[in-house]
Amino acid sequence: MNVWSISIRNFRHKPLYTFLSILILSVSIALLLAIQQMEASFKQQLENNLGNIDMVVGAKGSPLQLVLSSVLHIDNPTGNISFEEAQKLSKNPLVKMAVPISYGDNYKGYRIVGTTNNFSILYQATLEQGRTMEKPMEVVLGAAVAERLDLNIGDTFLSSHGLAEKNDHDHEEPLTVVGIYKPTHKILDRLIVTDLNTIWDVHHHEVAPNDIHEKEITSLLVTFRSPMGFLTLPRNINSNTTMQAALPKYELERLYQFTGVGVKTVTWIAYIILIISCITIFISLYRMVRDRAFDLALMRTYGANVRQLVKMVAYEGLLIVGIAFIVGILLSQIGVRFIFEMIMVQYKQSVPLLLNYKEIAQTGGLALLMVSLAIGLAIFPIIKMNISKILSHEK
Repeated sequence: MNVWSISIRNFRHKPLYTFLSILILSVSIALLLAIQQMEASFKQQLENNLGNIDMVVGAKGSPLQLVLSSVLHIDNPTGNISFEEAQKLSKNPLVKMAVPISYGDNYKGYRIVGTTNNFSILYQATLEQGRTMEKPMEVVLGAAVAERLDLNIGDTFLSSHGLAEKNDHDHEEPLTVVGIYKPTHKILDRLIVTDLNTIWDVHHHEVAPNDIHEKEITSLLVTFRSPMGFLTLPRNINSNTTMQAALPKYELERLYQFTGVGVKTVTWIAYIILIISCITIFISLYRMVRDRAFDLALMRTYGANVRQLVKMVAYEGLLIVGIAFIVGILLSQIGVRFIFEMIMVQYKQSVPLLLNYKEIAQTGGLALLMVSLAIGLAIFPIIKMNISKILSHEK
């Protein structure tokens, strides 16, 4: 007796039950894999984008907004701060490096950041082509910007006012591409970097080149010289200055706690669907065993043993979980890629697609365990089968 061929025929006998079992199980697997993959990808990308930034100093307001705008570049800034006051802070002995940034313009949705050449050091970036900016109106492109906008060394373009893509308020002064960074897989890949004076000039700050009293920046990105900086500088800045200090790692940890509630909710929903799918599989297999009790009893009289009948039911359940697992992986990858593509289009932020094989194996093992339990319950009537009673009752 070919147990596999019989199992496949049983598998096809009730296509609606089989389809529903595969659909529900694959959806639960897809949800589990997708939420795990997105959580890991987002967390790694956020931490990766911190670079060597220990503290952000900006205008008073929400510290999380300050970090999101100045480090991750996905929010509006809390305001501006005095460039003179920021420079005084840069001379603090606890500060290893302080990089000013100023922005308010974009080109086709990609933010233009006015800063110094030390900005690339924060992200350990090096040039792939060209050189660094040496004077106003020169820009160095992140790798993703150069690729997506098809810009090369020597090209010029007009920036637009604001952080969102607009076509009706371009500045008159053209910007010239003088360099392109190598891919860093960090936020720098999606930025257009220029000199601070570029931002001030295009916004018509009527100040002398050496007069810093009226100049403003968006924020200051700080790297500490020692852990003592974490303990003293943020509190001192928040208490004794008109500026605000925020610690990116602390603020992102708070963000994880906020989003963790939603992640856990979706995860529990996926587990509930997984349980429902296993109940559906159990009902389908159990009904098959009960409805075909006479055929199974007849097979016993022709020499089939209990082990062969159990294998027949088990193979059918394993076929369901195998197909559902493959479909679940495909659905999760399609869904995650779709979400990441939406993020790219709306926020100009690309997130690396991490595929953790350990989590895939764990999810597959959990689904197999649950289905094995359903199979174990479904084969109970076979083990307790009374052949003579079933045959006589049928007759």
